[in-house]
Amino acid sequence: MRLNNLKPGPGSKSARHRVGRGIGSGWGKTAGRGHKGQRARAGGFHKVGFEGGQMPLHRRLPKRGFTSLSRRFVEAVRLNELEKLGADEIDLMVLKQAGIVSALALDARVIKSGEIKRKVTVRGIGVTKGARAAIEAAGGKVAEVAKAAEPNPKAEAAKKRAAELKAKLAELAAKPAEAKAKPAEGKAKPAEQKAKSAEPKAKAEKAKGDAKS
Repeated sequence: MRLNNLKPGPGSKSARHRVGRGIGSGWGKTAGRGHKGQRARAGGFHKVGFEGGQMPLHRRLPKRGFTSLSRRFVEAVRLNELEKLGADEIDLMVLKQAGIVSALALDARVIKSGEIKRKVTVRGIGVTKGARAAIEAAGGKVAEVAKAAEPNPKAEAAKKRAAELKAKLAELAAKPAEAKAKPAEGKAKPAEQKAKSAEPKAKAEKAKGDAKS
C-alpha cells in the first residue's frame, strides 16, 4: 500500500447535495423545498416551535412545579463532608477553599446525609432540620448570622409622604378654629367700647350728685 492509494472507507464520505441546480442535480427543480409555501421561499423564516398559528405544543401542555433560577448557585453539603474538614468553624469560604462547593456557589445547605462525630460550628450557611439535630448531638452548634436590614427607599418615601400629609391636615384643621376665634374677638370689641363710653357719663352723674349734696 502506498500513500497515494489511501482513501476513505466505502460509505464514510458522500458528495454534498447540490441544490438549486435544476433537475439534473437529483433534487429536482424545487431543490427539496416542496411546492410553494413559507418554507419554499427565500427568507421564509419562522421561529422554533411555530405551528402555523395554532396553539403550539409548549403552550398546550400543562405546567406544574417551580424551577428556581438560583438553584445552580446553591449547593448541598453532606455531614460526612463536614467530618472530613479540619476546620472547627465552617462557612462558605471554608467550603470553597476545601473544594466541597464550587467557586461560583452563592450559598450552601447542609443536608442530613452521612454521619458526623466531630464538634463543629456551622456559620452563615443553611442547615436542614435533621442536619442541625445531628450537629448538635455531636456537640457542635449552628450559628446564624443576623443580616442587617437593608434600607428600603420606597418605604422611606412613603413614610415621608405620610408625614407631610399629616402636617397639611393639621394645618387645615387649625384654620377653621382661627376663623371662629376672629369673629368672637370682633364681637368683644364693641362691648368694650360701649363700656368705655359709659364710664365718662357715670363719672359726670356722680360729680353732679356730689355737687347737689
